[in-house]
Amino acid sequence: MKPPGSDETAPESAGITSRATRLSTPPQPRAALSVADPPRTLWAAPDQATVVGSGAARTLEAAGTDRFGSVRATAERLFSVGDVHAGALEARPRLFGGFSFHDDHAEEGAWAGYPSAKFVLPRTQITYVDGEAWLTVNAVGADASAVETRLERTRERVQSLPDPSAINTPPGVVSRTRTASKAQWRRGVTAATDRIAAGELDKVVLAQALRTALAERVSIPDVLARLGETYPDCYRFLFEPADGSAGFFGATPERLVDLRGRTVETGALAGTTGRGETPEEDEWLAAELLADDKNSHEHDLVVGAVREQLEPHAASVRAGARRIRRLATVQHIETPITAELATDEHVLTLVEALHPTPAVGGLPPDSALETIRDTEPFDRGWYAAPVGWFDAAGYGSFAVALRSAIARGDVATLFAGVGIVADSDPDREWDEVQLKYRPILDELE
Repeated sequence: MKPPGSDETAPESAGITSRATRLSTPPQPRAALSVADPPRTLWAAPDQATVVGSGAARTLEAAGTDRFGSVRATAERLFSVGDVHAGALEARPRLFGGFSFHDDHAEEGAWAGYPSAKFVLPRTQITYVDGEAWLTVNAVGADASAVETRLERTRERVQSLPDPSAINTPPGVVSRTRTASKAQWRRGVTAATDRIAAGELDKVVLAQALRTALAERVSIPDVLARLGETYPDCYRFLFEPADGSAGFFGATPERLVDLRGRTVETGALAGTTGRGETPEEDEWLAAELLADDKNSHEHDLVVGAVREQLEPHAASVRAGARRIRRLATVQHIETPITAELATDEHVLTLVEALHPTPAVGGLPPDSALETIRDTEPFDRGWYAAPVGWFDAAGYGSFAVALRSAIARGDVATLFAGVGIVADSDPDREWDEVQLKYRPILDELE
């Protein structure tokens, strides 16, 4: 049985019918998300439209080593036949979703409903851009008159939604369970630095998971609203399984890739320190971070690898000036990277080329992935993997799913990781992981 808000019974050969209209009195995004049918979708990114998706007109899934190509091929067939009248560019139909970190990911446990690759064409989407809001209704294998009727009915319903009440306070954390003790973590980091010393690795990113039992079921729309206030310059996202039984959400500072035309924007984000109590202390910590050999080396590895991953597809690649990226709880070293493609490419081709970046995997990639599998006692699932959207032209935007958690009922599992290089200290790296939990943990406690 398909969940509410689904009309996925049309044959695979059927095309998209899509209609859109501008909303004169749009609901607030939190109100729209709160009443959306599962699977709900949220995408909110710097200098991009915010999109709230409700239900699924079509879901694409794939597994295995060819999952990127499989999703792309299925999407191209879906988009190849259609009757689309968007009204505005931002209101066009888009597929939203993501991939698992490992290509042999198991869809089970906390990650039930999250296969190795999954993208949803929302049945209904509300797009907020430049002070306006557009309602789009999508269907597969439906005639235009039926979609236009549903558009009008949905418009009346969403424009009558009341403003939401005040954002609820966090649900409260009753208990925490770590996947690894501090002693186990020290052993894992030491084993990784031993491999680096032996020449098997240059860098590896090791992560932890923190399972929190909550005093009550978490309201993900409220959490995302609070994250938007605290982290307005981050990529906020929500993806759900078909039955809405869980939600993978976060506010990540790391862009994987944006593609429009032949222009690619990406970057390197590696090297972390905390925030100061005063502007002067902030500046001191930032200067110390930039001068630190360990963090500079880690950052240089990421910049070099991203350039190498893009070069086979690009006519030119340019790295900008290194700078400090300040967030509410941490500061990072950031280098923006821009490329011009040699030929037209689909954004998923670039996603595949870039994932995993050394900022979440390591170098050499195969050795780093082997070390991650040997060391981490949990399934990363979609954590640290690409999440985002793409359209019929193959343009799109993807982020790396950091500062994230998966919530199921009154349990939320948080994830955070750090880059390990030759001179990494296990205790300092442990402290950095705890710092990276804070964005999500602060919204739950």
